[in-house]
Formats: sequence, C-alpha cells, structure tokens
Amino acid sequence: MGGEDRSQLITSSHWPPDQSDEVRNHTIGRALDLAASTWARRTALIEGSPQRDGPRWTFEELERDAKRVAHALLTRFSPGDRVAVWSANCSQWVLLELGAALAGLTLVTVNPAYRDSELAYVLRQSKAQGIVVQQEHRSRDLLHIAAGVSKDLPWPCEVISLGDWPSFVRSGAQDGALPYVRPGDIAQIQYTSGTTGFPKGALLTHRGLTNNGRLYAHAIGAGPDDVWVNPMPLFHTAGCGLVTLGALQTGGTHVLPPGFDAGAMLDLFAAHHGTILLSVPTMLIRMLDEQVSAPRDLPSWRIATLGGAPVAPELVRRAERELGVRVGIGFGQTEASPYITHTRPDDPHPTWWETVGRPLPQVEVKITDPIDRSTLPLNEVGEVCTRSVCVMEGYNDDPDATAAALDAEGWLHTGDLGSLDSYGYLRIQGRLKDMIIRGGENIYPREIEDVLFEHPGVQGVCVVGLPDEEWGEIVAAFVSLRAETSADAETLTAFCRQHLASYKVPQVWEFVSEFPQTASGKIQKFVLKDRLVHGDGA
Repeated sequence: MGGEDRSQLITSSHWPPDQSDEVRNHTIGRALDLAASTWARRTALIEGSPQRDGPRWTFEELERDAKRVAHALLTRFSPGDRVAVWSANCSQWVLLELGAALAGLTLVTVNPAYRDSELAYVLRQSKAQGIVVQQEHRSRDLLHIAAGVSKDLPWPCEVISLGDWPSFVRSGAQDGALPYVRPGDIAQIQYTSGTTGFPKGALLTHRGLTNNGRLYAHAIGAGPDDVWVNPMPLFHTAGCGLVTLGALQTGGTHVLPPGFDAGAMLDLFAAHHGTILLSVPTMLIRMLDEQVSAPRDLPSWRIATLGGAPVAPELVRRAERELGVRVGIGFGQTEASPYITHTRPDDPHPTWWETVGRPLPQVEVKITDPIDRSTLPLNEVGEVCTRSVCVMEGYNDDPDATAAALDAEGWLHTGDLGSLDSYGYLRIQGRLKDMIIRGGENIYPREIEDVLFEHPGVQGVCVVGLPDEEWGEIVAAFVSLRAETSADAETLTAFCRQHLASYKVPQVWEFVSEFPQTASGKIQKFVLKDRLVHGDGA
C-alpha cells in the first residue's frame, strides 16, 4: 500500500493482477544459471545438523553439482520421463530437484511417511520410470519397500539408492549439452494431502514454481544477506518451492536441517545467524516454548512467515513480543505453486494480522458465489478463486478432477471460503466443505477458532460441525490446553459467550493432547469429526 489511499482500489471482490513485479519466463535451470552467475561464490546451501556443521555449496558449486546429477539421470532416463523422490530433507534432495529440472525430467515428490500402498498408488498414477530413495526413515527400510513396490508395476521402474549417491553422480558424463527445457514444461507432480479419497497429482510448471518462489521472496523483502532456516518438507511446495527457489532467486543462503526439532532449529538460527523462517504455526509455537525454557541469543532473526494452517492473532503478538521478529502470513495451495496471497513486513493494513494478506504481484483473485459463481460484493464470504501463471496445468491423468477445479477461463476454484476487503486483503473462513449450517445460519469455524485462541489457557483448537436431527448441524470444538491452565468446558463456553453470538458457541467440547495433521501441517478435521461421530472419542 506504500502509504497511499487504496480504499477505493477495488469496489467488488475482484483483485486484478498487480503489475509491480514482473513475470519471468524462466525454467528452474535458468534460475540456477542466473544465480550462479550473479552470486557465484556466496554460500547457497548448507546441510544443517545440530551435532555438526554439514557440507555446504556456493552458488557456482550448486550449479556444477546439479549439472552432474542431470547427466547421471540422463544415462538412465529421457527428457519427459517421470522420476520420483522418496526421502526426508537432505542436500541430495535439493540437488536432485535442480538436476531433474536441468535434465528435462518431471520430479514426482513423495512423502517419506507414506505407507507401501500409498507409494504404490503414486508410482502407478504418475507412471514413474524411476525412484530415488533414502535407505531408511524412522526405522523403516524405504529402499526395501521401494524395490518391492517397483517390481509390481507394469513397466520398468529403476530404484536408485541415496546410499550410493557418490557413485550415482559419477556415472554421468562430466560435460556435454543438456536438453532444451521450456518454461511451460511440467517440472514436478506434487500430490495433494488426500484428506478425502486418493490424492491428486498437481502438474506444476517450471514457470509457475520459479515465479511463485521469487514473488514470495520479494514480498517479504528477501535478499542476498538473508539466511533461510528451512524446516518445511521438501516434498511439499513450501519446502522445495517457496524456500528453495525463493532463496535461490534472491541470493540467500538455504540452511536445511534433516527435519523439524524446535531446539535444533533455534540452534541453527543462532549458529548460522538465520534471518528467515517459513513454517506452519505449530512449529513456531514449539520454537517459542523452547526459547522460553532454554533461551538462545537470536539477534539476526528478522521475520517468521506462516502458512498451511490458520494463524491466530495471539501467535503473531507472542512472536513479536518474545522474539522481536516480524510475522508474515501467507495463503495458498499446492495447485497454485503454492502461494496466492501474503502480508508484507511493516504492513500498513490496519488489521493485517486478521488476514492472509493481499495477492502476490501478477496473481488475480476473486470471491465467488459457490452456487452461481458470480463475483460477490466486498466483505461477503464466498469461494476463493485465483488465476495466474503459477496455477497448475491440471491434475495428472484426471480430467474430471481438473474440470472441477479449473474453469474454462483459467480460474482455479480453491474450495476455500474467504472474503476480500477494499484494500484487497483476504480473510479465510475455512474450507467450503467445512462450513457449518446450524438452523439455516452459516457458521465459519475460523471465527470461533480465532476467539478461542485468545483464551490464555488454549494452546490449539479445531472447530467442526456435527450432524444433529434438530438443527442440522451443531458446533463442536476440539481443544488442546496449556499445561498450567485450569480451563474447562464451562469456562470456555462462558468465554465464547462474551465474544460470539449464542448460535456460534460450541455445544460439544473435546479435549485432546494433539491433533492429527497432514505432512504440510494442516489439521485433519475429518479425522476428528469421524472419531466423534462414530463414538471413538478424540
């Protein structure tokens, strides 16, 4: 907003593309080449470990090693082939992402927590011709599982062990031309969380991923002096897209721990003078709690950006109060590569912490009536739709799902409920399928969750609708409490009555120690709801 009066910028719930930053018609390989020529000897990647200082790469070394990986891949596969990666975070994952892009291959990202049947589904659905596998993850022999699953496919699928990484890299030619790759080619297939039915494979382009990572990095003011400490899983667009490609295109250093541990994250921030965090809210809460119990000196940390789940205003205030860091909030989904909107540091919006920001440059957003798809007036709740170069090409081999998500004009219908204000800032009210209708009244779980987060005894909350013969649905709240609190259902009910209309006050309270989550940090509401509906408890 830059101090100007933008209250009249939009008069309906439609934000046209902001031209303040450019669309670049780049591949991931081109982005790597530009980074290597611009910041050649600056540190690009550090494999972070709390026990030791891991290996590191400059930008020119990162490009050199990524090209070696590309040549090794091309001894086994042809441009256009799909190759899966099944591994937790490690430096080889990043090199594989860049190498596959240079080789013109499509990388199929697989959650290392997937069970055998889930891996089989992804390999079969993506028609993967190969899979690169971590030997073990959380006491599971991933290499043995992958070998067994690949044998049952109706086509050859080569299994490559990360345990043989040095010999794999040496197997390729040391030089020679790499194939021509177009910005519109499919760089990755990322599978959605699969909260209902089988997961769908979003086809994400080079152009979409590179632009999204760069636009996000610009929105938060990232530059060559920044150090990104990245706990997000690389198999998700937040880890391999926003952070990996955001840091790459702005010259920052990417510190990559093997997974999330609150204490280890704080140690890495202290050791490497970290400046930027992208995480889900739960991670930041755990880091705040750890900092209280074992304080570290963290003067370099300047911003924590949050996404993947609702962000309570109290969490924003706590982070700023206890860590002295700015907080940014983003909203997106895998199908949009992933970010659609984001707040800005020193945001002038009067209540920015209640929003997920305004659309990134070059990203168009509108709020539509879920029934007739007409654009709604300002501040009315409807389905969030977006259109940009970042939006997926469709779902892999699933024309029906693609047609349901992408309309003829290129709009992605996200399935999320939200509203736009006159500044173009988006407020999210939850998923369209999660909206509660009680006695004809529409109730948005996010509003109730935000109120409950304000109670000092509440650590986490999830609100769902339960079927009811009289009202159609009633409101149920799943709550995790802080250890030191004496709050109970009676006190929380009284608290809600002070801030909410009576029909929005939860009638059912369930207290839980933790919430079931997807790998990207989203609470699986359907799991909680099913347990209660079927009498299994929470």
